[in-house]
Amino acid sequence: MNLTIENILLVGSLLLLISILAGKTSYKFGVPTLLLFLGIGMLAGSDGIGGIHFDNPRLAQFIGVVSLNFILFSGGLDTNWKAIKPVIKEGIALSTLGVLLTAVSLGTFVYYVTDFTIYESLLLGSIVSSTDAAAVFSILRSKSLALKNNLRPTLELESGSNDPMAYVLTIAFLTLVINQDQSFLSIIPLFLQQMILGGLAGFGFGVLSKLIINKIKLDFEGLYPVLVIALMFITFSATDFVGGNGFLAIYICAVYLGNQDLIHKKTILKMFDGLAWLMQIVLFLTLGLLVFPSQIIPYMGIGLLISIFLIVVARPIGVFISLMFFKMKLRRRFYISWVGLRGAVPIVFATYPLLAGVEKANMMFNIVFFISVTSIIIQGTTLSVVAKWLNVALPEEDKKLSTADQLMAENPKAEMKEMIITSDCSAVDKKIVELGFPKNAIIAMIKRDNTYITPNGSTKIEADDVLIVLADRPAIFDDVYKTLKA
Repeated sequence: MNLTIENILLVGSLLLLISILAGKTSYKFGVPTLLLFLGIGMLAGSDGIGGIHFDNPRLAQFIGVVSLNFILFSGGLDTNWKAIKPVIKEGIALSTLGVLLTAVSLGTFVYYVTDFTIYESLLLGSIVSSTDAAAVFSILRSKSLALKNNLRPTLELESGSNDPMAYVLTIAFLTLVINQDQSFLSIIPLFLQQMILGGLAGFGFGVLSKLIINKIKLDFEGLYPVLVIALMFITFSATDFVGGNGFLAIYICAVYLGNQDLIHKKTILKMFDGLAWLMQIVLFLTLGLLVFPSQIIPYMGIGLLISIFLIVVARPIGVFISLMFFKMKLRRRFYISWVGLRGAVPIVFATYPLLAGVEKANMMFNIVFFISVTSIIIQGTTLSVVAKWLNVALPEEDKKLSTADQLMAENPKAEMKEMIITSDCSAVDKKIVELGFPKNAIIAMIKRDNTYITPNGSTKIEADDVLIVLADRPAIFDDVYKTLKA
C-alpha cells in the first residue's frame, strides 16, 4: 500500500472503528478496554497481521504527551472538590511519597536481579512508579464501581496527580544516567522547582481561564470547548517553559475549573469526555504499533519477576508507609495497594531513555511495556472481585453520581415556578453563570417585556424579569430564592 494521506486516514479510521466495536463487547469477557486497544495496535504493527511499520519514538512521545493532556484535564474537570477535600492529604501523600517509595524499592530490586547500574535501576523504577490516570479513570468508571468511605475519590485523586511526580523522577534519574558525575542531591532543586511552579501555575491559569471563559462573548456555543482546549495547552506549555511541571499544572487547573460555574459547562464537559476517550484509544493504538512483540519475548521472564514484585511488594510499601500517619482501615489500604494500575503513561515515559540514547533503553522499554500489560491483565480484571472480597464495594443502587455526572444527566425537572426579579434583588445585572445557581434547578425561560428569552450562562438578569425555574423537587426553590435575593 502506498503511503498517502488518504491511506493513512483510511487505516487510522478503521483501527479506531475496530477499537470502539471491540471495546463495546470486551467487558462481557472481563477484558479491560484499554488492553483491547493496545492489542489491536500490536496486531496492526510490523509483527502482526497488519504489517504497519511504525518505529518513531519521538512521534509516539508527542502523541503520548498530547493525549495525556486531554486525559488528565478531563479527569480534573470531573473531580468533585467536595469529594476529594476530606482525602486531600492522603491523596497528596500517595502521589508524592508513595510514588518515591515505589520507585526506590522497585529500583533497588531491579539493581539486584539485573545487570543495570543503580541509576539505571532507579530510572526503571521511576518510569513505572505512578498509577496510570487513563487506566484508573477508564476501568473504575466503565465498571461503575461504587466504593465505600471515599475510596474512589482517593484513587482518582492519586492517579490524576501522581504522574507529575513520576515524570520528575524519570527526568531526574535520566539526567543521572547520562551525567554520572552528578550527585543524587543535585535532583532535589529540580524536584522542588517542578512541583512548586507547577502547582502555582495550575491554580493561576485556572483562575485566569475561568475569567476568560465567562467574560469573553463567543458567537457560537461550539467554540467554548475549543477555547478551553487552547487554554489547556497554554497552561501546559507555559508552565513547562518557566520550568514547572506541565502535567501537574493542567490537572490543578482542570480541578479548579470543574468546580466553578462556567458558561456552557455541560457542552465543555461532554466534549472533553469524548476527547479523553478518543485520546486513550489513539494513545494505546500508537504504543501498540510502536512495540515489536518479537523483541519482548526475551524479556518476559525478568519482566514478569519485576511486575510481580511491583504489585505485591513495591506498591504496598509505597501505600502503607505513605498512609501510616492517617486513620484508615487495613482493608482500604490493601485495596488502594491493589489499584496500582500501570498503563500507557509508563510506556510514554519509557520513550525518554530511547530518545536520550541510553545504552539499555530498548531493554527498559520492552520491560516497561510488559509490566504495563501484566498490570492491566492482573489488576484491571480483578478490581470488582477484590473490592467485594475486601468488603469495600457498595451496592450499585447506593452509588453516588459525581458532579459532572449530575450536570450531564438529562434528569427531568418535575417542578416549575415563576419568580419575579425586583430591582432590589442581588441578581440584577448579573450573568446567570455568576449567580451560583443550585445544581438541581435550571432557568428554562425568561419573560422580559412580553417576550420570552431562552437563556444561557452569559444571559444577564434584568429588573422586572420573570424567571421560569424548573427543579427536581419543591424544596430546591428555597435555595433558588436565596440565591436571587441575597
